[in-house]
Amino acid sequence: MAWGLWKTLLHPDKEELLNNEKTSIARAANYLQVGEFQLLQLAYREWHGKDLPVSQVDKLFQAYMIDDIVPQWARHYSRQILKLAENDRLNDQEPQYHRYDQSYNTQEVGRFGKFVFAVSCIALFIGGGILLAHATTRQSASPFPPYFEKKDFPADKAARAGFGRADSVRVIPLP
Repeated sequence: MAWGLWKTLLHPDKEELLNNEKTSIARAANYLQVGEFQLLQLAYREWHGKDLPVSQVDKLFQAYMIDDIVPQWARHYSRQILKLAENDRLNDQEPQYHRYDQSYNTQEVGRFGKFVFAVSCIALFIGGGILLAHATTRQSASPFPPYFEKKDFPADKAARAGFGRADSVRVIPLP
């Protein structure tokens, strides 16, 4: 076992050179951006017109991965995919190639709708916060943060003597 691992580490491409059928399956799977076993499932469906029965999954996995036996229908399907790829007619985004992908979503959800929903949630959250803060103060000096109340700004003698806002300054003549 250790000797086989050492050979594989020294010559990782040896298996590909010895078994061209498995190499064509791997290349076709790479073109479709799916796994090799998923490509076998697609090939089975194409050839037999139905999904691979659960009872045969283990047998197929054993034959393909361990014993290096490639079924005739898988060779045929991989040749079709490779031919389409060579002629630039392969669209790897077609839903028929991703029927066994759990994470593949065939429906395009409107991005603009998601954006509008997100922006409206943020606006509602911020606006609600401002309104709530404004409602909790008794007599606010301003509708925007920081929320100071008018009682926090007592009128002092300097403000009454002419110091304060520029538009309320009284001109006091000099002696």
